[in-house]
Amino acid sequence: MSNKVVLKADNLHKHYPVSQGLGKAKAYVKALNGVSFELEAGKTLAVVGESGCGKSTLARQLTLIESPTHGELFINDEGTTGYSRKALKELRTEIQMVFQNPYGSLNPRHTIGYQLTEPLDIHTKLSKEEKRDKINEMMRHVGLRPEHAGRYPHMFSGGQRQRIALARA
Repeated sequence: MSNKVVLKADNLHKHYPVSQGLGKAKAYVKALNGVSFELEAGKTLAVVGESGCGKSTLARQLTLIESPTHGELFINDEGTTGYSRKALKELRTEIQMVFQNPYGSLNPRHTIGYQLTEPLDIHTKLSKEEKRDKINEMMRHVGLRPEHAGRYPHMFSGGQRQRIALARA
């Protein structure tokens, strides 16, 4: 029995127009050219490649920051083409990116607890107590102790910072 497909890219293309000069035909940079895959619930997908091969463009497509020039993205069997701005904004709250370098995505001037609260402030209407409970739950879920929420990023190891980034997502 196979798991449910939660994310499917079907022949995604992203072509950016570039100017060739006055009076010349438009040219296009083909950042993505026919990317397809399926991701099942509970599975992990890694995208690897050399600089300039389209990894960041693909990430912008998958997080709904940009739409494809051609092709379709499906989330939980539902195509994302034709979504209203409001619906896309709501769907973006369910999709998060975790960066390879967690230290670069964490603000060294704020505690981890504060940084875990930010997404909840933006995307939920939870009470202060509910947010605190959610943060404690997420910290435990990624193997960190809730009482460490008052610490700053530099006080954690690289692996712990990666787990903080996962908890934030």
